[in-house]
Amino acid sequence: MTRPPALTDRSALNRNRQRALQNGDFFAHTHIAAEFQERLNEVNRTFTRPAIVTGFPHLWADFLPNATLVPDGEILDLQPGAHDLIIDALTLHWADDPVGQLVQARRALLPDGMYLAALPGGQTLSELRSALAEAEVALTGGLSPRVLPMAEIRDLGALLQRAGFALPVADSVLQTASYRDLRHLAADLRAMGEGNALMQRLRRPAPRGLIDQAETLYRANYPAPDNRILASFDCIYLTGWAPSADQPQPLRPGTARARLADALQTQETPLGDAATPLPAARGHESGPTD
Repeated sequence: MTRPPALTDRSALNRNRQRALQNGDFFAHTHIAAEFQERLNEVNRTFTRPAIVTGFPHLWADFLPNATLVPDGEILDLQPGAHDLIIDALTLHWADDPVGQLVQARRALLPDGMYLAALPGGQTLSELRSALAEAEVALTGGLSPRVLPMAEIRDLGALLQRAGFALPVADSVLQTASYRDLRHLAADLRAMGEGNALMQRLRRPAPRGLIDQAETLYRANYPAPDNRILASFDCIYLTGWAPSADQPQPLRPGTARARLADALQTQETPLGDAATPLPAARGHESGPTD
């Protein structure tokens, strides 16, 4: 069986992270840590054997007492059945085999252990991707890999199921940040260690005029107040549990003793006449920030 080409240049990713450590701005990690804490507070459980998968161990060293810090890579340093909680802190999007990463995490959990991950979703930097693509096609007649491809929420929820997690949930939080210009945005991405580390990226400088043309298109297509530009950050959170016999189980179809429409005091609509399906994600948008 032919192995698919690698998505991530791990050497470049590690260089980007090391440079970020020198003068980094890790607001995304700070925000995600606060969201993780809120979600863990909602779980009526004390975790005594946690592990955190991270590319920035110094940022997460004090997040949970006695947590094992695990560097991300193709093979995670996780022992089977060793943990009751595994957190993946912004690393899954760089994995060449995300299902394999999820399977490794599930196997490292005790029965009914919890898995919690955060990663950028499909709407992240949508404005930047569109502007760069349009500008590059106009200048060169082609496209090159400049922004990491990001998964949609429905696909990520399905990956949890494929990896064998019980009670899988995927939800998203959409936020926006404002920047002076495109170079300001690019500098912020580098400061987070999220610069281009794609294996198929071009190794030569960008074509002359690409950034200026992309910014012109960016401002024309995505106008923002005060002559700034807005960038979307779509953070997807994944939650799953290692299977356990004492977990809640769904009832078999047809065994319900009451109708949901009666409980809600509403009119039942036959499936054939159903309207638009419910959305899969919850979205939140913040005001512009630096």
